[in-house]
Amino acid sequence: MSLAFHQVDAFSDRPFAGNPAMVYRLDQWLDEALMQRIAAEHNLSETVFLVREGERWRIRWFTPNCEVPLCGHATLAAAHVLFEVYGEPAPVLQFDSLSGPLAVTRQGDWLELDFPKQAPDARDVDAELQQLVGQSVQAAFTGRSLMVVLESEAAVRACQPDLKTLAQWPFLGLIVTAPGQQHDFVSRYFAPALGVDEDPVTGSIHCSLVPYWAERLGKQELAAFQCSSRGGELRCRLEGERVKIAGQARRVASGELLI
Repeated sequence: MSLAFHQVDAFSDRPFAGNPAMVYRLDQWLDEALMQRIAAEHNLSETVFLVREGERWRIRWFTPNCEVPLCGHATLAAAHVLFEVYGEPAPVLQFDSLSGPLAVTRQGDWLELDFPKQAPDARDVDAELQQLVGQSVQAAFTGRSLMVVLESEAAVRACQPDLKTLAQWPFLGLIVTAPGQQHDFVSRYFAPALGVDEDPVTGSIHCSLVPYWAERLGKQELAAFQCSSRGGELRCRLEGERVKIAGQARRVASGELLI
């Protein structure tokens, strides 16, 4: 059996930046264990699988270790492949996922994700948390991931959390964020429990980041930058219970998996 794959650098307009994702458009679903093995073989932060269901698409995301309920950069990559490789004519693609209905709208060279708002809950900042992060934590919040606010962009860039300890905590990962120097806010994301020590650019964490920064800064439209070594630009907007996250994408490879 051969399966076509396409590798896309999401949240970037050039190769070797943003966040790479592997995209498979399937005619029918593979066995779940096989999809997990394929994701482990590619060893990227996400491998995404798509199957058309009527006028919509069912979408599933796998890290090298497990399936996850939501992923922004791989959804962006999937939409880019459907538009650019398979010639989908509609300007809006509709997806069904473990996190409910999602959509991606084509806006010139940018693709805008329509994702659910996931406002985090405040939690205490204690010595254990400070030790985990290794930086002075100004505020902390919990949701699917643990989110901490640091004092500056420099602190975010310098952050080196205790990944071994973090993998034992009951969260998908750790978001660190602060006001940006040239953007409204910056962030990084660490998810060792998912097999991803640091994710280069993570659309899904902005479902929590955008509500926080929108309230703190008193604005609905926000410019964001995830300051990993690869880096990625995101244009964000809060609209009621939805978060709009826009980025660019670049296909860097296509081929066949032979199994």
